[in-house]
Amino acid sequence: MALLLQLALVFSGASVLAETEGPDLGVRLARFIAYFTIQSNLLVLVSAVVLARDTLADGPWWRAVRLAGVMGITVTGLVHFFLLRPLLDLEGASLVADRLLHLAVPLLAVVGWLVFGPRDRIDRRALLVAFLWPVAWLAVTLTVEAVTGWYPYPFLDVAASGWSGVAMTCAGIAALVIGCLAALTLVDRRLGRRGALSLES
Repeated sequence: MALLLQLALVFSGASVLAETEGPDLGVRLARFIAYFTIQSNLLVLVSAVVLARDTLADGPWWRAVRLAGVMGITVTGLVHFFLLRPLLDLEGASLVADRLLHLAVPLLAVVGWLVFGPRDRIDRRALLVAFLWPVAWLAVTLTVEAVTGWYPYPFLDVAASGWSGVAMTCAGIAALVIGCLAALTLVDRRLGRRGALSLES
């Protein structure tokens, strides 16, 4: 629902996630997909659909998608709350979409992961993929900014903050990503052990 609402705003040209100099729909859609927020929500949606069909879903890429989704949406919620929310002045449908994408989905996704798991799905490959995704996203985003001048988030504005300012912010977010992955791994192992003990007893 959140993604559909935001997509409708993009089509109408009313979305703050797709600001552009002109009315070109292709540019608005490309910028829509370029947001880390949207990619995180999409990963959460994919993993939720798979889990709805098979509560014990597993496999190398499934593990990576599930972990990347939970990590990504957690980072999305935290970065939005501390860095972006104070800068926004939204109303109407834009405000509803913002709250759903940045608050409701992150909370529900994390709670859903804690309650339903499934457990023991975090391995080295999943951790590597989940970490490389935001790194690749950042590399592509900064390249696009250098070529076109467009950036998805204010903290990536090189012209305003300089490369050193952007680098410091990105280093902080990278530390948040690593900390989130470490925390998810620790919690997953502990909950997995508790579940194993419950089955044995």
